[in-house]
Amino acid sequence: MRQLEFGWYLPTNGDTTAFRDPESEIAPSPEMMERIIRAAEDAGFEYILIPVVNICWEAYVIAAFLAGKTKTIKPLVAAKPGYVNPVLLAKMLATFDRMTGGRLAINLIAGQAETDFEADGIRYSKEERYALMGEEVAIMKRLWAASGPIDFDGRFHTLKNCSIIPEIYQKPHPRFYLGGGSPQAADISARHSDVHLFWGDTPERIAENIVDIRRRAAEFGRGDEIGFGMRLQIMCRESEDEAWTAARRLVAHGTDANRQEIIDNTFNSAANRRVQELAHEHGEMIGPNLWTGITRVRAGAGIAVVGNPEQCADQLQAFIDAGCHSFCLSGFPHAAAATGFAELVRPLLAEKNRGRMPEDGLSRLRA
Repeated sequence: MRQLEFGWYLPTNGDTTAFRDPESEIAPSPEMMERIIRAAEDAGFEYILIPVVNICWEAYVIAAFLAGKTKTIKPLVAAKPGYVNPVLLAKMLATFDRMTGGRLAINLIAGQAETDFEADGIRYSKEERYALMGEEVAIMKRLWAASGPIDFDGRFHTLKNCSIIPEIYQKPHPRFYLGGGSPQAADISARHSDVHLFWGDTPERIAENIVDIRRRAAEFGRGDEIGFGMRLQIMCRESEDEAWTAARRLVAHGTDANRQEIIDNTFNSAANRRVQELAHEHGEMIGPNLWTGITRVRAGAGIAVVGNPEQCADQLQAFIDAGCHSFCLSGFPHAAAATGFAELVRPLLAEKNRGRMPEDGLSRLRA
């Protein structure tokens, strides 16, 4: 079994305890973001996902700022096709990796809402974006591995006698993560990702998807290299009633019009479509403690684990048993939720996985 790892999410557009309720909003600020990342680091999270959607602050500037405020946690920042020339991006990431002593992970994103790309002037189709992303990742990997200048003749980029400095710190390169539900996303993960992050779904469906992506990875000689994880919300409280009270409050101000707006704006994203399909097909619950309610008020990863510590640990263990080892979580409000997860759930997962993973990994879970 792979060593379990946990990441947290940094809401750079603000935090809340009740979506669409102005009185419950926590405005974005450097202080808010520092408070959350410090809570996540103190709670033992290995990485923090910094979003790149249009409504959020700029991810690379935030990552650099917060890396200087922390000691161990790794920013997980996005490489979006067409946004930054891949040679410059390779140099930026290598510099960040060097300056932080290897505190960097890379999130591959190509299938977000079409309106986001259009607003940013990225005029490639979704299929072209995935092809472009594959080419740009290949360029970065070659530049980081090269002992001298390289040439590259691709569909989108042509390089002659190209090299970068400094050398990448993490060898052969930082870990690549990809979250997506389309066949194109599965193919990119199979070729390039270290971890494929699924959005919330049933453990049975996740197990089937793991088999599919591992088969694709085997075609590139990577069947045993790729790992798998889950991007989930979590609403854990000491009692089940407290957890559901917090969950209901979170979405109490959502309307059918809100949900339709989310659906209309994310129709081109397979992962977004899937979470909305789950809500439509199964209603509020797709598992004993898997709740679809956040899909009414928030685009993106909208499936939440809700319950007391034992229930939350049991639900996460079902995904571990399905083949996942990495969990990118978020909760509301984020700083308190990160602390609560570490105190209430991680020790239970350590006991559940005793004898299944190295003792040093269990020690980190208990911390």
